[in-house]
Amino acid sequence: MNAATMTCTRTLVALDIDGTLVDSEQKVPAGTVPALDLVRAAGHEVVLASGRSLTGLLPIATRLGLTHGWAVCSNGALTVQLDRSAPSGYHVIETHTFDPEPVIRRALDVAPSVRVAVEEVGWGWRTNSVFEPGELNGQQKTVLLADLMAEPAARIALTAPGIRRYTDALRATGVTVAPQGPDWLDVTAQGVNKAAALDVIRTHLGIPADRTMAVGDGVNDLDMLAWAGRSVAMGQAPAIVRSAAGETTDSIDQAGVLPVLASLVPTVDRTLSSLAAQIATAERTAPGPVVLRVWHGSGPDLARCEAWALQDGRWVMHAPIPSGVGVTMRAIETAALDAGMPYPRGDEGRRRAQWRSVTGDGPAGFELPLSGL
Repeated sequence: MNAATMTCTRTLVALDIDGTLVDSEQKVPAGTVPALDLVRAAGHEVVLASGRSLTGLLPIATRLGLTHGWAVCSNGALTVQLDRSAPSGYHVIETHTFDPEPVIRRALDVAPSVRVAVEEVGWGWRTNSVFEPGELNGQQKTVLLADLMAEPAARIALTAPGIRRYTDALRATGVTVAPQGPDWLDVTAQGVNKAAALDVIRTHLGIPADRTMAVGDGVNDLDMLAWAGRSVAMGQAPAIVRSAAGETTDSIDQAGVLPVLASLVPTVDRTLSSLAAQIATAERTAPGPVVLRVWHGSGPDLARCEAWALQDGRWVMHAPIPSGVGVTMRAIETAALDAGMPYPRGDEGRRRAQWRSVTGDGPAGFELPLSGL
């Protein structure tokens, strides 16, 4: 699958977080957020697919500007829809749980000193002993082992010296075990992985299987890379991961995800503002004539900005324009002109005659044609 083909076709873009979008110091490489904004403006569906718990994923998603859309957490055990208008910032769509008692008892048999953490979705972890800061995302509460085994769990973390060598023994209890190093195992329900969760999302969105892409660097990404129509391993990934992917990009320290994201969008004038570049990208990748639709919040700034395209005789939402949120209609007009769009026209200093009201999708809004109808 080449980049030219993918540019004008909606693609599900599944991205690991740690080692792909975030480095070991929890820094996001420069240029990542603008690149993600352009990918979304091209109409692609960006889905974070992480081993992180929900509490660990949410702040990174916010830093990346991904406050709407889908996300897969806990190696596929939890699927959510991000929604900044929701009180929690998300809606839980699907959770896969399992009986934790058999695998915990087997872990105690093979590694009596094992530390056990059971994920509490959206809050943190219940543990049998204290984990060091940075080992787990979210809050911790130490409880008795019996309490850890009493209720169904979405995910368990097991850590003990050399516990990876017992992976097969633990899998025999009927669970999925993903090594995260020689001393750490993540445990989820049988059959749970990133790929399975992503395929449910793909099916829901109506995206063909060959219009999928995945980028990752860990052993827990192997299923996801095998699932994707286009698979990319980060340069620092272990050999087993690189050999499983169709492509290898640069390492996280070299911002290797950036050329991969760039391959999904058409080339635009680098002198354009972010807003103008996103408008130009949306117009060039849409399947038909395009209008920008905007909605105000409580003040003069825009709460939503989207590109809609005329396809098969009806208007469909093509892509968000991320940089259109929080700006004014005047800024949209200026950016559209800078991007070389045929509209708007009119005298500077007044609202252009081409703006027209739209209703039927929440609060009343306005739309601006970007191409001839």
